[in-house]
Amino acid sequence: MPTTKGGLVPAKLINLATNDEVNCMFNPHEYSLTKSNTWERKPVKGKNIPSIQFQQGGQASLKLQLMFDTYTEQANVTTHTDMIWKMMMVDEDSKDATSGKSDPPLVAFEWGAFYFTAVITSLSQKFTLFLADGTPVRTTVDITLEQAEVPDDYQPQTSSTATAAQPKVVTATSSDRMDTIAANETGDASNHRDIAEKNNIDNPNKVPPGTAVTV
Repeated sequence: MPTTKGGLVPAKLINLATNDEVNCMFNPHEYSLTKSNTWERKPVKGKNIPSIQFQQGGQASLKLQLMFDTYTEQANVTTHTDMIWKMMMVDEDSKDATSGKSDPPLVAFEWGAFYFTAVITSLSQKFTLFLADGTPVRTTVDITLEQAEVPDDYQPQTSSTATAAQPKVVTATSSDRMDTIAANETGDASNHRDIAEKNNIDNPNKVPPGTAVTV
């Protein structure tokens, strides 16, 4: 398992389109999360303040600064940060079949139990140390990520709720009572009297064979 230069489990940025990972050389000292909601304010006569009505929630935003240092290796530090820049670039392999357009990939910031799925909306890199030939060996990268929904994590809105609400009709057999029918069809035998009343069955303990029972 890779570690930071201090021997810690590193935070990492993951390109969710390619699964490429950028492990932090130094874990962030801090990061900040912000989120805002949109509310509509409507004046109300005779009141000191307007009424307020929720409109929509806004995405959460994550800001952090990462540092990379390759002075000991005398190597170009951009070999570590170029992959972050790639996460800002259009991914030609993800072209939409309808529009023909491509987007930058979704990314994730992961550190311990914290996992934030997002797109990178802002990236700023500052170089602060160089070798004699000008090769950069130390840099800080400021990143702003905006929360993004992953379509696979959400079930499409369909008529499944309406389908589930449709009544079910079962045919009673010679051994059936209302409690056994209720238990078998709803998982709860305690509501057998309600089902009996809805089906105009006077004796829940004696259901004539062949009776159509709506559950």
